[in-house]
Formats: sequence, C-alpha cells, structure tokens
Amino acid sequence: MVPEAEFRTYYDRAIIKPPVWKVPDVPIYLYLGGVAGVSATMAALADASGRPLLRRVGRLAAGFGAMASVGALVHDLGRPTRFLNMLRVFKPTSPLSVGSWILAPFGTLAGATAASELTGVAPGLARLTGAGAGVLGPALTTYTAVLLADTAVPAWHEAHRELPFVFAGSALASGGAVGMLAGGEACPARGIAVAGAVIELGATAALERRLGPTARAYRTGRAGRVLRSARAATLAGAAGTLLAGRVRRPRLVSLVSAVLLNAGSAATRYGIFEAGMASARDPEYTVTPQRQRLTDAQDADPAPR
Repeated sequence: MVPEAEFRTYYDRAIIKPPVWKVPDVPIYLYLGGVAGVSATMAALADASGRPLLRRVGRLAAGFGAMASVGALVHDLGRPTRFLNMLRVFKPTSPLSVGSWILAPFGTLAGATAASELTGVAPGLARLTGAGAGVLGPALTTYTAVLLADTAVPAWHEAHRELPFVFAGSALASGGAVGMLAGGEACPARGIAVAGAVIELGATAALERRLGPTARAYRTGRAGRVLRSARAATLAGAAGTLLAGRVRRPRLVSLVSAVLLNAGSAATRYGIFEAGMASARDPEYTVTPQRQRLTDAQDADPAPR
C-alpha cells in the first residue's frame, strides 16, 4: 500500500503568499459593488420606461452601495490616499487599475443621482448622471471577478472562466431583489432577480464541475459551508419570488424572498473569498494543477528531447 501523498514545503511555508485582504471589508466590497451596479442600471431603465418608484429604489440602492463599497475598500487599504494613488495612472492590462477607474466615476455619478433623488434638486441633471451610472453598472458587477481571477491564488485563477458569470448572476439576484421593494412596479425587478439566481447557481455548479481537484476548496471547510448556505438561500429566494403572486400575502413573501436573495449573494461572495484564501494557504492546490499541466504537456508531446 502506498501512503497518501502529503503536500509539504520547506519549513511548512506557503508556496504563494496569501492575499492580505481583510474580512469583512473585501467581502462587503464585493457584495455591495454588485448590488450597486445592477441597481444603477435598473434605475436608468426604470427612468426611461416611466417607473418612478422603481427608479427611486434603484437610485438610492446604487448610491448607498457605491459609497459603502468605497468605504469598505478604503478601510481595507488603511488610508484613503492609497485609493487615490490607484487613480494616478490608467493601465488597461491591470484589472485593479481598470476597476479603480470604473469604481471612481461610478461612485461619483451614483452618489450625485441619489442625492438629487432625495432632495429633488436638478432632476434633469440626475437623469444624465443616472444614465451614466447605469452604463457603468455592468462593468462594476463583474470587474471584481476578473480582479480575483488575475491573481496567483489557485481557486480563483483556475475558475477564471466561470467567476464573471457567478458574480454577474449574484449581482442580478441581489440587485433585482432590492428592486422588489418597489411594490406595484417591481415586476421587472422580479424577473431580474430570478434570472440572476439561475445564472449564479448554474455558473457555480459549472465551476465546481470543471475545476477537478481544485474544486475541493469550494466544497470543504468554511468556504464549503458558506457556499452551501448561499445556494440554499438563493434557491429559496428565487422560489419565493416566483410564488409571491400566488399567495395570500404577496408583499411579505416578496420581502422575505428579497432578504434571502441578498443573503445568498453576500454568502456567495464571502464563500468564494474564503475558498481562495484556503487554496493560497495549502500547497496542494498549487502543486496538483502544476503537475497535471506538466503531465498533459508530456502526453501531448511524447517525443524524447
């Protein structure tokens, strides 16, 4: 019997350096950015289609989400000047640089639109700033997935194909759920929420199926428990959203469903964050894919050198 391989490194040190990002700052930043991006786009479309209540809910959610996510990011960085330093240059090949230039103008536009919505000042200008935030919204919901996948962290990098779809679906589910608070104008928001839940659940399943051994980071430990809870909350929230119009107390069911969808979205972001941190600490997640790629390359080119 050959004993099971034990992955160890010199002095038991990690092969790669785990990210220094803190909890809960970065998971909150990932979650609120998705909510804000979808809410801004939803508000712009509601404004164009004559749904004032849905527009108001979307604008306020986008403004609050943008400001809070920037606050969480700055708190993680330690000093506000570190965020401002990221705006000194624009580097298209860097997801962090591109993301900073997405977040900064989006936060400004969404914040100005929310302020106008609250005060009633300059509604014409708010329509322009709201449209601008709506255009930037889709990029805000997915650039964080590209940012994670562009690192050397195995669980994130190996999932580079699926992570943008997971983040986009999660954002649609949570942003649509926020729009469900618009009452009689919430029909489009319910469709957005259900579609987002389907995309999120499907992309997460595809991620775990394709990653092979690396998928263990998403299935075990704290990340596995959180992601299982996220799937349960998202599935229950989507089911409640579909059934809300057929029960005796639809507003209560819609509210509970909205809470479940947002809880599922937040848990998905946190679970993915934890899976990446766990894979960075364990050398097995770095060594096994490298050996597999080496074996695949040798099988493809068996000629001796």
